[in-house]
Amino acid sequence: MENKEQQLLAKTFKGLEEVLAKELIEIGANNVQIERRAVSFTGDLAMMYKSNLCCRTATRILMPLKTFKAKTADEVYEMAKDIEWDTIMETNQTFQIDATVFSNDFRNSQFVTYRVKDAIVDYFNEKLGKRPSVRLTNPDFYINVHISQTDCTILLDSSGESLHKRGYRSSQTEAPISEVLAAGMLEMAEWNGQCDFVDPMCGSGTFLIEAALKALNIPPCIYRQSFAFEKWKNFDKDLYDSIYNDDSMERPLNFKIKGYDISARAIEIAQENIKSAGLSKYITVEQRSITDWEVQTEKCLIVTNPPYGERLLNANLYELYAQLGETLKHKFPSSTAWVISSHIECMQNMGLRPSKKIKLLNGALNCEFWKLELFSGKRNDFIRTKAQEA
Repeated sequence: MENKEQQLLAKTFKGLEEVLAKELIEIGANNVQIERRAVSFTGDLAMMYKSNLCCRTATRILMPLKTFKAKTADEVYEMAKDIEWDTIMETNQTFQIDATVFSNDFRNSQFVTYRVKDAIVDYFNEKLGKRPSVRLTNPDFYINVHISQTDCTILLDSSGESLHKRGYRSSQTEAPISEVLAAGMLEMAEWNGQCDFVDPMCGSGTFLIEAALKALNIPPCIYRQSFAFEKWKNFDKDLYDSIYNDDSMERPLNFKIKGYDISARAIEIAQENIKSAGLSKYITVEQRSITDWEVQTEKCLIVTNPPYGERLLNANLYELYAQLGETLKHKFPSSTAWVISSHIECMQNMGLRPSKKIKLLNGALNCEFWKLELFSGKRNDFIRTKAQEA
């Protein structure tokens, strides 16, 4: 585990691969390649620390230890045992193994996990006569095994807890959107602090906080207590501290970020999270129904995640989307709105024609993310004006 250019893998959600690749290129990663729900790249220790701290759309940063072909769990055992584990961890440290298997040869991911655990234990017992222990919660080392048919990779997870756990969320509403997905959607909406930002159904405030962090160019994981790499043998605290404390890329924010929600509890939670992130100066939230919005004369960007009604679909949900469409059209002329939902019929009930649709996964739900260009007057006049401006 020397400090040299090494192969790394950033995991993400389906649909965010291109956004993550762009992020990695921007922070200086080399050999960036898009994979399935992941982006591979190369970099040194500084790049590994930076990608954990700064990537808004990564869920984990993994370092491959060994890649090989195998058809049986015993072959995986032999290859795993061949890794020099004593250069990675000490016998008084703990580890956890997580296996992801897409293969006709390997039906049981749990069995793969057991065999890799056996390989590590046997390696230490044979070489040193003692061994590290398995620990399921908060271990020192997170080991990831990925098998796709006969292609096997054993990786070390440098992140620990998923990177969507930023560290600023003190509490949450019932179904908050993932911070990683929210950040990816803001990138797709081309948000960079260029105008006012509004989330009319802000819930626990995820879009608002991620929008402020992006506009100010504050690293999203700056609030986290720790990363797994801090327990690695080659952890360079001085190098990490220099990256953590570097605020040279931060920018001023000259516009307002505003959130509304009909629920008093949601607004209370949003305020707690905004305060926890130290962003109260930039974000205001207010309890308000969508029918009570004032006309916004200045151009702004609206991004929102309305209720999907997955548990209970009724006429009220269709009415809610109809009201949302009416309000966007009449209260936000000359603005752009982006709306995500898994319920396409409800989206159609907004009565607004999207200029772009992006397919995304929100948890296990297949969703569409619609771009709505808002304007006053007739659509044909708006299209004609846009064509003249182009």
